[in-house]
Amino acid sequence: MTAIGALSNIAAMLDFLFRPSSGQRFLGRAMLLSALLVVSYLVFSQPVKVAHGLPHFDKISHFAAFFGLAALLQLASGIKRRWQLLLLSYYAGLIEVIQYYLPYRSAEWLDLAADLSGACLFYLLLLMAQQWPKPSH
Repeated sequence: MTAIGALSNIAAMLDFLFRPSSGQRFLGRAMLLSALLVVSYLVFSQPVKVAHGLPHFDKISHFAAFFGLAALLQLASGIKRRWQLLLLSYYAGLIEVIQYYLPYRSAEWLDLAADLSGACLFYLLLLMAQQWPKPSH
């Protein structure tokens, strides 16, 4: 299989993100709600110091969380991607505003940038997958 053939197959497998069934959309909504609860708990609770050797772990976590939230929002909703990105931007900004007022947290512009970068990368990859030619059977 060529690299182009493999990419075409990947694009075809991701088709459920473009046209999810009602069952997939329902599952996406349940997963999105669960993810929002987990992310909200993690960003608003008092941080626990964990020893990990990964530099910039906090920013990587923000990036990954919003990449995942963007994927779940795409699956769960039928709204246009620009509105999805606006909703995620609002949520990311709200997180930082609330953290500013929490005595055990701090608001950081780089956290907001990592959040938005994760979401933007998801939508960029989704756009690329959508533009990729489908395999012919």
